[in-house]
Amino acid sequence: MKINKKNFSKISVPFFKKISSWGLVALLLIFVFVFFQIYMPANPVSKETVVFTIQKGWSDDVISANLKKLGIIRSTYFFKFYAIVSLKHSSLQAGEYGLSPKMSIYSIVNKMARGDVIKDKLVILEGWNVNDIGKYLESKGICKQDYFVSLTKKDYSADYDFLSDKPSNVGLEGYIFPDTYQIARGESCEDVLTTMLDNFNQKLSLKLRVDIQKQNKSIFDVITMASLVEKEVRGTDDKKIASGILWKRIAIGMPLQLDSTINYITNKKDPSPLIKDTKIDSPYNTYKHVGLPKGPISNPGIDSIMAAIYPKKTNYLYWLSDGKTIFSETWAQHQAAIQQYLSK
Repeated sequence: MKINKKNFSKISVPFFKKISSWGLVALLLIFVFVFFQIYMPANPVSKETVVFTIQKGWSDDVISANLKKLGIIRSTYFFKFYAIVSLKHSSLQAGEYGLSPKMSIYSIVNKMARGDVIKDKLVILEGWNVNDIGKYLESKGICKQDYFVSLTKKDYSADYDFLSDKPSNVGLEGYIFPDTYQIARGESCEDVLTTMLDNFNQKLSLKLRVDIQKQNKSIFDVITMASLVEKEVRGTDDKKIASGILWKRIAIGMPLQLDSTINYITNKKDPSPLIKDTKIDSPYNTYKHVGLPKGPISNPGIDSIMAAIYPKKTNYLYWLSDGKTIFSETWAQHQAAIQQYLSK
């Protein structure tokens, strides 16, 4: 049987056009279906929020199965499909997530890939010491105070070069940067401490380190000075003046005689320590020993650190605080200020 090529040509063109059109329709329907599965939430009007925890080591199968069980997604298949084609399959991070059925698979996968976990706010105040911070972390349910303090006594100099000049018998007091931190729920005490040290590393810029070196000072000495200034005075300008006074006292061999160092030893908050306390034999006692104390007595903020690096030179040698800081050049002026402001 012979096939007429003219007749075949007349029949085949519209036939293949029809097949092609149906193919395009089928592809469009598949695309719409896939788009719907990935970008449309399981329940767009849901008001439910679920805390969903991904354990370390969980596979896509386990994650998607648990999401499906909670009604957060419709399909485990499309969750895994999108995670793979978006190249985020291996980026899904462990932690606690706030999820809802009104979130699409697209939103959920990207949230997990970013590690956008539920976070708690920590506010570490300027001037707190390691015991204060440990007590605060315990109140937040992160770890016990004693455990945090024990961590600060370990050697981290291999991980942070700013600790290279810190004596080995002194802990991390002074280097735990006061700031507001957002931490993921379930983070360990070690994780929190690392975050704070990373922050210090960032805040102490290369320029600040170079300027410290130009002054022939160590980072450790500067942080120790900053911790004293932090506890003694308030206000950026006053801190710079106080820093200048303390560096001057060290230069002329005059004891620093700071009540804040005595309170650090006794763990008190006396505005005027007892005379017997000023005689305690401790390397932190600046009444008994000339020069800087053994190490920092608090964790200073950036203003105090800057004041320690860039002190203001004045003729002052004394100060007292009575809501504001009153500076004096001579001992006689200082005693007169005491009579005027404190003997009321």
